[in-house]
Amino acid sequence: MDGYQQRTELKKSAIREAALSLFSEFGFDKVSLAEIARKARVSPVTLYNYFGTKDELIKKVMSSFLEEEWMRYRELFHSNLPFPDKVKKMIFDATHWNERVNRHLLQQLLSDDPEWRSLVERIYKDALPELIRFIEHGKEEGYIDTGISTNTILLYFNLMKEMKMTSLFKQHIHDTKTIDELTHLFFYGLLNQKMIEE
Repeated sequence: MDGYQQRTELKKSAIREAALSLFSEFGFDKVSLAEIARKARVSPVTLYNYFGTKDELIKKVMSSFLEEEWMRYRELFHSNLPFPDKVKKMIFDATHWNERVNRHLLQQLLSDDPEWRSLVERIYKDALPELIRFIEHGKEEGYIDTGISTNTILLYFNLMKEMKMTSLFKQHIHDTKTIDELTHLFFYGLLNQKMIEE
């Protein structure tokens, strides 16, 4: 990649990050292309040349974000980290999804745009077998109770994902003690292990 291509990619990345930040804070309707260009420190013409109209920009930015997030999770599933550490990062890693996107944006896109729903469904179809394999691996290693169905565990993961999008969760996500306790709750529940053993 030559210098020109590198500068182009840096500008595109800056535009995507600026758009995602502004959309998450103010919503799609209240953000103009001029505001995105200003935040990204590029000209409106440059933004238009790379991404087109606002609708095209929204689709490209949000689909790119979802693809990147899925690739990040896929790499995590296949990493050499111990299973509990993978789960902890998957649910409680605050540096990506829950700080970068507003849940209402996704809901708006899913309700307004069949093309977007199709994209989300495609990513979900790719992700589901990987997630099932991840759960089965956790069972094989003895971290997950084999008596609990995979469907119930998938539901549990989904509930945790929903929780992580809430403002209450975001207020406490930087407290490592809280994260450690939530991880403990994830694996062991509320019951005192000593009481169970007695």
